[in-house]
Amino acid sequence: MSTTEDPRTPHVANAGPHPWRRYVAIGDSFTEGVGDPEPTAPNGFRGWADRVAEVLSEQVEDFAYANLAIRGRLIGQIVAEQVEPAIALKPDLVTFSAGGNDVIRPNGDPDAIAQLFEDAVVRLSRDGATVVVFTGIDTAFTPVFRGIRGKVAIYNENIRAIADRYDCVVADQWALKEVQDMRFFDDDRLHYNALGHHEVARMVLRALAVPNDLQPMQPDPLPVRTWREARAVDFVWAREYLVPWVLRRVRHQSSGDTVTAKRPDPLPMIASAPPGETSALPALSPDAAAAREDEA
Repeated sequence: MSTTEDPRTPHVANAGPHPWRRYVAIGDSFTEGVGDPEPTAPNGFRGWADRVAEVLSEQVEDFAYANLAIRGRLIGQIVAEQVEPAIALKPDLVTFSAGGNDVIRPNGDPDAIAQLFEDAVVRLSRDGATVVVFTGIDTAFTPVFRGIRGKVAIYNENIRAIADRYDCVVADQWALKEVQDMRFFDDDRLHYNALGHHEVARMVLRALAVPNDLQPMQPDPLPVRTWREARAVDFVWAREYLVPWVLRRVRHQSSGDTVTAKRPDPLPMIASAPPGETSALPALSPDAAAAREDEA
């Protein structure tokens, strides 16, 4: 945890500025921001981590943010590929979400996931960084993932136990009732849309006790469909998302096979939209800025 004299608490907003200056996010598509399109972003997505970084950067000077998350990664891959690079960036704040892609697989073992997760937390926290971890969402509301609700609950209890042992901040998606509604999800029924990512960002900022102006966002009413229309929508979803997902599993492929981290280096944030709904672009490093001036 951070050694600040003004400790964060999830229950009481802190009057002073937050203590963090270098934030690194690691994980999979959830942290990469998939489902929240942003054409100006390096990977085409914004996401909750960008939104959190935008708020944090507005409150202190010399703030920098890196995002190493890559879609499709299993926890073993995240631990092997992202943990040491994250530590090398010397963050004082780390968000770590991993294991969701493992849990949804038929042979996913929440206890095996926890062993890898704990190893990563030990390494990420050894230099005093504040580490934020995430519980999984309560899947009772969605027919697609209702059957793994018990596995998610076991995963969550393991995460909470690890967080307690190593003094991590818990961002509790299971308790985030606002997003247990398909209107907060992308058409693939797996990733949050912009509304969902916005609500997760608000939840993370609450867990860190960082005051902010982000307001709840209300989704449009669900369209009224006949049974036949609903099944037609289900068919399109299966054709465009479920079948490709199954084929990737059969071929041992991943949606992230050709993807690289969108923000591999800690850089300042540049907000280009109104407060409360800002959009961030990675800023140029001093060397890159000088090179661009030379090219001009």
